[in-house]
Formats: sequence, C-alpha cells, structure tokens
Amino acid sequence: MTGDDLIDFVSLDLFPYLQKFKQKASGPNTIEYKIGEIFGEIKNKIQSGYSLREIIDHVDELQFRSQANKHELSHLYEAKIKNMGNAGRNGGEYYTPRPLIRAMVRVVKPQIGERIYDGACGSAGFLCESFVYLKEKGKLTTADLTKLQTGTFYGKEKKSLAYVLAIMNMILHGIDAPNIMHTNTLTENLADIQEKDRYEVILANPPFGGKERKEVQQNFPIRTSETAFLFLQHFIKMLKAGGRAGVVIKNTFLSNTDNAAVGLRKLLLESCNLHTVLDCPGGTFQGAGVKTVVLFFEKGAPTRQVWYYQLDPGRNLGKTNPLDDDDLAEFVELQKSKADSPKSWTLDVADLDQANYDLSVKNPNNGGEVKHRSPQQILEEIAALDAESAKVLEKIRELL
Repeated sequence: MTGDDLIDFVSLDLFPYLQKFKQKASGPNTIEYKIGEIFGEIKNKIQSGYSLREIIDHVDELQFRSQANKHELSHLYEAKIKNMGNAGRNGGEYYTPRPLIRAMVRVVKPQIGERIYDGACGSAGFLCESFVYLKEKGKLTTADLTKLQTGTFYGKEKKSLAYVLAIMNMILHGIDAPNIMHTNTLTENLADIQEKDRYEVILANPPFGGKERKEVQQNFPIRTSETAFLFLQHFIKMLKAGGRAGVVIKNTFLSNTDNAAVGLRKLLLESCNLHTVLDCPGGTFQGAGVKTVVLFFEKGAPTRQVWYYQLDPGRNLGKTNPLDDDDLAEFVELQKSKADSPKSWTLDVADLDQANYDLSVKNPNNGGEVKHRSPQQILEEIAALDAESAKVLEKIRELL
C-alpha cells in the first residue's frame, strides 16, 4: 500500500489494533501492555502516504534481533532526543547530558535489589543509565535479571511525548516492561505517602522554572509555585530511611532568600545528610542558560558537613563542545574520600547563618568568588542563541 490507502490503514486499522494490546495483555508488566500504552498516546502525524511508504521501507532495512542491534538502536534513539534539544525543540527539555547522569549514578551506587525512582523521568535517561550500570556489574543470576526487568526501575512523567519517549527508550535499552506512569507527580499529597511507597534510590532532574496551581501547592508543607522546589520535597518524602538521592536543581536554590527556599534548605539539612554538592558550569545543559548544581543526600540523619566540587572542564561548554565522561572523572574519584583540592572544599553546617541557611558555592581556593564568564564568552553565547532563534523562526515561516 501507498498514498491515501496506506494513511487510512495506519490511522484507522493499525493504530487502533495496537492500542487494544493493553486490554489483551496478561498484565501491566508485559511488553504487550506497554505497546498498547504507547499507541494509546500517539497519532499518525505523517500526512503523505508516499512519504510514509519511504519511511517504512527504510525502517524495514533495520535489524532489531540481536543485542548488538538493540544497543545500536538505543544509541541512535538517544542521539535523536539529544538533537531535538539542540535544535530548540520540545524533546530537549527531557534530555540530561548522559555523562552527568553516569557520574551521578556512580556516586549514588545503586545495588541489585534496590528500587530506583525518578518522579520526573523525561526520556528515562537516569533509569536507563542505572540499568546499564547494574548490568555491567557482571555475574548476575537469573533472579537478578528478573529483578532488573520487573522490580527495580520506576518513573512518572506528566507530558505525553516524554512518556512515550521514556517507554521506548527503556525498551530499546532492554527493559521490556517499564514501570512508567503517565501522571503529574505533584498532584500526589505528601501526607498520603506510606512506607511501602518509598524507594532506596532516587535520581532525577526535575523541571525548574515552571509554576504549579494553588491546589497542587496544597499537597506540600512548604508551599511555593516553583516546580523544582515541590519536586525536591516530594523526593525527600519518597526516600526510605537510609535511602540515597542525586537531584539536579538550579543553583539559585542554594542562596535564594524567599521563605520557601530557606525553609526547604532547612528541611533538607535537618532530615537528610546533604554530603555533596556538584557545581556545574554554564553550558552543561544545551539550550538552557541556567546554571545548575547536583545535590547528593542520604535520608535519616542531619547534615554535619557538605563537600563541594566546582566542575571546571577548562573550556567553554556548548553544542559542539559538550560535557564528556573525562570532565567528571576527577569529581567521581575525589568524591569517594571528599578530599580538598583547588576545585573542592568542605563546609561545616555549624558555621551557617541559621537565619537563611545559605549554601552558596564559594570556593575558598579562589577567594570565595564564583567564577564568571568573560564578556567575550557572554557575547559569543548571545550570538549563538540569536542564530538558533533565527533558524527556528525560519522553520516556522516555512511551515506557515
């Protein structure tokens, strides 16, 4: 088939048939169920049956059978998600640089038998990289592999596109029945969370800059419209006692003086051991001008000391010069002993101003000053962003 016949077949016969897999599946932990979920979320947006015929012919040439084929496809899939972000399209907001994720996983050290959770999972990068980390430990029993498939990785995602990307990404990585829920995590009242709902490991990069409605804010003891602050409260509550977390957040969280930020820092320091703060340079996230930090904490004991590491790759990060694993190697190694270095230092919580609990990144090795970009670097970034905007506008004009 081709032309209108093919479009009619896909839209009226094929997609409805695949949607019914969800009802026919033996249970939610099956690939059939997940296929039904995927096709319940998407619609065919290709209007030309001739273009669709060409696409199908190309896809038909791909090999899906072997592990090597799946591995190659998973890399291709993640590369496409990354490119969506680099082009300023909506997929990019779900993409966290994989070198950063891998470093976070190596610091948190998930173990076989622990449940790993991401309540803002986007394209499921944290869950996929955790799966790779655990599989590479080697000498896994059949019981271990079953546990990895069905009882280890859990995620929630609000947006339809990201939800589909997450399920597909996990399937391509080898997790046949991903435990991903399509829901707004923040609508869950913290008071309703019980011990059985909690997890040993949380890894996440929640959205920041978003705003939540008043009724959603009612679910949290520290009320704020800032999405990231609500997610951080959620993650603290969702951790088991002794549980470990790595969470990306805007660096302004460390120093903001509003009541919500101060209250949340106090909550984090009193209920968890915030043992490590990784300060990420500008350009870590492609297409996002915000500076971020990664908070590493364990639940159950208050913070006595915070170890900081100021990541400085020695070059300007950008699309053509992204973060890589080598950039984070020193951080991962030093973090084990929390040693002092020109890029790392330790803060005693007892020395904090109890009025604001300011945790700002102030490297004592450079006079406590934050390293700023040069005027030339700022101008270059503005020029690059202007060029991106021009391309996006041009594409919009073409579509119109």
